[in-house]
Amino acid sequence: MNIYILSLYYTCCIYQDDNIMNRNNLLSELLSAWEETYKKGQLTLWIFLALKEGNKYVDEIKTFVEEQSNHTMTCESQSLYRNLRKYQHIGVVDYELGEGNKGPERKYYYLTVLGKELLSEFVSRNIHLFFNAKIKALLNQEG
Repeated sequence: MNIYILSLYYTCCIYQDDNIMNRNNLLSELLSAWEETYKKGQLTLWIFLALKEGNKYVDEIKTFVEEQSNHTMTCESQSLYRNLRKYQHIGVVDYELGEGNKGPERKYYYLTVLGKELLSEFVSRNIHLFFNAKIKALLNQEG
């Protein structure tokens, strides 16, 4: 948890006797801060999932991320380009040139063998744990 979230939590504890409106505002701020931190860490996963589905150019990756996340994730094209260059540099993503719609060729990105292995290992270590019966029960538990 970052310091911003902790300071908001501390504020909540000090002023817990305040009215419901302040509590709702604080809850909203806490949730927004947590989601912002969480989403920054998710972008790589979403990009890799988009490319696992097939070769895509940047606008298709952007659309995939936004649609498949139910529009809770957004990403700027420049951010995607920056990440894709980084992934290409380390050998987990590459591209091939293909026809564009009325213009120059486009870069169609894809996961390399190493990228597919990396995604598979990441999912095994970090995503499949959410399918554990105890964790599923906790996530579905009220209150």
